[in-house]
Amino acid sequence: MYLLVNPTGRYFRLDYRHDGKRKTLALGVYPDVSLKQARERREEARRLLAEGVDPGERRKEEKAAASTDNSFEGVARLWIDKMVRPSYTEKHTGLVTSRLERDVFPLIGSKDIRELRASDILEVLGRMEKRGVLVSAKRVRQIIGQVCRYAVSNAKADFDPTTALRGALPPTQEKHRATITNPQEIGELLRAIDGYKGSFVTLCALKLAPMVMVRPGELRHAEWTEFDLDNALWTIPGEKMKMKGKHVVPLSRQAVVILREIQPLTGSGKYVFPGALSDTRPMSENTVLYALRRLGYPVGTMTGHGFRSMASTILNEQGWHRDAIERQLAHGERDSVRAAYNHAEHMPVRKEMMQHWSDYLDQLAGRNVVAMKASTV
Repeated sequence: MYLLVNPTGRYFRLDYRHDGKRKTLALGVYPDVSLKQARERREEARRLLAEGVDPGERRKEEKAAASTDNSFEGVARLWIDKMVRPSYTEKHTGLVTSRLERDVFPLIGSKDIRELRASDILEVLGRMEKRGVLVSAKRVRQIIGQVCRYAVSNAKADFDPTTALRGALPPTQEKHRATITNPQEIGELLRAIDGYKGSFVTLCALKLAPMVMVRPGELRHAEWTEFDLDNALWTIPGEKMKMKGKHVVPLSRQAVVILREIQPLTGSGKYVFPGALSDTRPMSENTVLYALRRLGYPVGTMTGHGFRSMASTILNEQGWHRDAIERQLAHGERDSVRAAYNHAEHMPVRKEMMQHWSDYLDQLAGRNVVAMKASTV
């Protein structure tokens, strides 16, 4: 058994041999599946092998049997294969699957989905609430609802019983990513970053992070082949994005300067920001976070993800087009018609906005910049 680590997540795997052939069995996605759970699944696989049964084939048979029945589990697994897996990352698919396997299938998995009632689902949610995982309970209710609506659309059920449970769980206080939005404090943060004394690779990542509005994982997994510095564009492949859609980031003049400064150091490798121990791996997911801590920003004050919230808050306050901001943040579009637009949507405005944003950051930091022209496009 081992932990497979790649850009999309961390996965428990078990290599085994059956009938003289080497095979691999997926044991779950970490941390949704704990080490203890993975070991339990490994032991179950070993038990099957001792009985002469291929655990991988057994799993396929169970999935096939589930897909032909009308049980909640059968329909849910079909929904995962048809609707979730093709549209989301393996990490997200694993998270949805593990939530169902841990909290839902043991209670209502075998129940015919046509006979599923709100009281059945409420029992599932009630147990989760007692465990103190209220936020997860609300997400599970949403997942169950998605499965039920899928069943209705495929004539496997007549209605979605979760609609009767809206408001059944107590409200939770929304937790926002720690960020800084006060202009004076932003300037102080940027000056602290400019004075960072650690690794040059980390320094460049810290400088670039506020300018590009991408998620921390997208930044640290950036590859040189994705950049067109002459045209100031960064094209992130769909498989790296949360919603699996290609995302184009217009680069400001300042961002291009940072990338050209680090290119002589890391440009011959794969990653723009490689790890400290190996240039074949990206920097650690906590590198930027730990660097912010070293700069004097403790837990609850600022995170790598907070640079996105910072930009979104201020650009909205400055009057930039909301759709351009949302598109630059690569947020999922709920409206199916609007989602049909391609990756270049609002690109002229986004290019102007991204240059304005870098100029504004330079102004707050007290750097030498040309006069800026605010926009309310």
